[in-house]
Amino acid sequence: MKTLFRGYLDASLILRVTIALVLGVVVGLIGGETVAGWLAPFGDLLLRLLQFLIVPIVLFTLIVGINQADLGRMGRIGGKVFGYYVATSAMAIVVGLAVASLFSPGSGMTLDDGASVDVPENPGLVSVLLSIVPDNIVGALAEPNLLGIIFTAFVFGIALLKMRHSEGQGELGEKLYGVIEGLNAVTMKVMAGVLQYVPIGVFAIVAGTVARQGMDTILSLGTMVIVLYLALAMHLVLYCVLMKAFGVRLKAFFREARTPMATAFATQSSTGTLPLTLNAAQRLGISRSLYGFSLPLGATINMDGAAIRIAISAVFAANVVGMPLDFMTMVEIVLIGTLTSIGTAGVPGAGIVMIATVFAQVGLPIETVALLTSIDALVGMGCTALNVTGDLTGTAVIARSEGEAERTASQPGEGSSA
Repeated sequence: MKTLFRGYLDASLILRVTIALVLGVVVGLIGGETVAGWLAPFGDLLLRLLQFLIVPIVLFTLIVGINQADLGRMGRIGGKVFGYYVATSAMAIVVGLAVASLFSPGSGMTLDDGASVDVPENPGLVSVLLSIVPDNIVGALAEPNLLGIIFTAFVFGIALLKMRHSEGQGELGEKLYGVIEGLNAVTMKVMAGVLQYVPIGVFAIVAGTVARQGMDTILSLGTMVIVLYLALAMHLVLYCVLMKAFGVRLKAFFREARTPMATAFATQSSTGTLPLTLNAAQRLGISRSLYGFSLPLGATINMDGAAIRIAISAVFAANVVGMPLDFMTMVEIVLIGTLTSIGTAGVPGAGIVMIATVFAQVGLPIETVALLTSIDALVGMGCTALNVTGDLTGTAVIARSEGEAERTASQPGEGSSA
């Protein structure tokens, strides 16, 4: 048993996660919901461990990162990050519409008269923007409200930076910075331990997802699923082209990105995967002042996979009701979908909220959303993986645009996937 455990720890993390994904599919199909129920606590434990790390990682990483940069650079980086997220979200919807228009998912299907779905309320863009400034710091940390945590870390990080460079409080500022840097180092050590459990949790989550969905659901809406994954693959190719244009080495990038990608695929949570995404950025040699800001923000507002899902769902719904989309409607979907993908960030059932909001704006029947909920988990897995990949891609590209030299860290014991 000891030898087996040592072999497990010595194997690369990505190998363990890949084996866990495959075994999860097999066990889910064979064992059914009974086995999935037994395994559910192991999957829940992984999600809890990842959520457990989010607040300290985001808070300490961003404060330390800000104190390793100057304010002028942070402002420039902020503009680049936000511009990248808006541009790639719009492009994702264009890609989704193009692929869906080519393959016409939903053609020949009919809408069940009794179909209905409860759609969570869309808080709107204004509400999301207001939530950036928390009315209670403790509440923001407890929820957790990622935008609020980013704002808190930003404000206190800048205040600490000014404190360290002041004449009267410089010594006190340095002592405080040393404490925060130490807390950040301790958090990374905790994360190194959590990484060892990731494959077990991934196995349990995938087995449960496959068992609940079953082959009947997969086959009945198979065309929709296939078209969506084709669009996700096409957008991934665009990421690769963008990274090549900026001189990012693809082999090194995907060597570090594949673990958070696989975990996001299994957990369907960009926020939950954030500790692994931050770890990948660190291993790629990207500065903390950049990834500490771009990745938490991206996990909250950058949803390229969800944007593609909006576009393909719109074409699917239009085909089901026999109402092909014209050019102006597609343009409207691009504009509304881009804003919606930001405005519903962090909302439970955000994918359904986005789709329902766009449908209501362009006149598509909300009832078709009920058809799409049956494959929610299947499409959510791929979309979340692309969301996380998009965050890392943008961070790597912006790092190169800022003149950061690309290097890959090698830290045994901290989840190396090399």
